[in-house]
Amino acid sequence: MTNSQRTTRSVVVVGFEGVQSLDVVGPMEVFAVANLHSPAGRKPYQVTLATQAGGELGTHAGLRLAGAAALADLPARTDTLVVAGGSEASLRRAAADPELIAWLQSRARRTRRIASVCTGAFVLAAAGLLDGRRATTHWNACGLLQALRPAVRVEPDAIFVADPPIYTSAGVTAGIDLCLSLVEADCGPELALAVARELVLFLRRPGGQSQFSTGLQLQGSATPRLRALLAAIIDDPRGDLRGPALAARAGMSERTLARAFARETGGPPARFVEGARAERAKALLETTAWPLERIAERSGFGSVDALHRVFRKRVGTSPGDYRERFGPVRA
Repeated sequence: MTNSQRTTRSVVVVGFEGVQSLDVVGPMEVFAVANLHSPAGRKPYQVTLATQAGGELGTHAGLRLAGAAALADLPARTDTLVVAGGSEASLRRAAADPELIAWLQSRARRTRRIASVCTGAFVLAAAGLLDGRRATTHWNACGLLQALRPAVRVEPDAIFVADPPIYTSAGVTAGIDLCLSLVEADCGPELALAVARELVLFLRRPGGQSQFSTGLQLQGSATPRLRALLAAIIDDPRGDLRGPALAARAGMSERTLARAFARETGGPPARFVEGARAERAKALLETTAWPLERIAERSGFGSVDALHRVFRKRVGTSPGDYRERFGPVRA
């Protein structure tokens, strides 16, 4: 065991009245289970739940959590600070609390890393900790975060985003993926795998994995004319899906088609096609043992090299690594 692995790191999970219970309990369980599976020696984490006043914390589901420490009573230095998300009312109160914001700003200078789960990103943003950084939050709140804090580079499609020393995750259970990645960084992949197995989880979803699929993003948003074309691309992303071919299928000029895609999907046709092909490749990697050459062909990629290139860009990992984590269970 290295000196880094023998170090006991203090982890403080900060919650507010009306917090999402999984935003608190999920990360705490990850670090607590890491202690159970750590090799002989010092436990890697000391985990504390904290609120502004301490004592009992009420969640938006009605569950009450006891034994929280008061922020003012925490030690001067903390290794990892995790800010949970919650109801809109609780977050508005937290983000508008000058004492809490001042506390976070002061702590940022003395904390190795600061993370948020779900809409906890709004509290970090209010403290100015996300300005100029990449960040994410629950997919349904990404637009609001960008509007309220234009200086933040919001990535709406990420499970979690690492922009050290700040780490942000998407909605609810994505905080578990983020914290598993922190355990892996601190203690190595073997301990992270042991934690995932104990919690009956994947090792962790890669941070770049989509919060939701290409098809789900567009349900109810596209016009009927374009919706039929989008559905056809998703159904079969193979063949000639370049601009002229798509325009002919839609009965539009290329310029009109490009404007329609930009308006209704947020990008050009080529980006949507690439996303549809990546989604198909993911599904085949998750459900088949096919070689990569066959998966590339069935997904519409011209080669395995193209499959690798798109996976690295959109998913943040290789097709082989994705299959290892999400593929069929081996006997």
